[in-house]
Amino acid sequence: MIFLIRLLLNALAVFIIAHLLSGVTVNGYVGAIIVALVLAILNLFVKPILVIFTLPVTILTLGLFLLVINALIILLADKLIDGFAVNSFWTALLFSILLSILQSILHTLIKEQKTD
Repeated sequence: MIFLIRLLLNALAVFIIAHLLSGVTVNGYVGAIIVALVLAILNLFVKPILVIFTLPVTILTLGLFLLVINALIILLADKLIDGFAVNSFWTALLFSILLSILQSILHTLIKEQKTD
């Protein structure tokens, strides 16, 4: 149940950011749910492999290279999903940063409501 709530919150975040950024398009809320699901799968399987391969660069950049990995994951999702499009690497980088911020805000709000 928690996974489903988190997935819907992530889809809401994708939908909101896609409407805020001009370089990102998503086809409706169902498309945002698909994007959120694909991003969850890519973050589960592909991201750890990329982090391991780029560990020296990540250490040298004090972790900032993880932003590049997140942008690459967004671009990979763009290639896998027909109803999702990102114009450039820089747009994907900004999208990943905004998505992380909005996800943390939404997940914090849900945690605060559960404790009340």
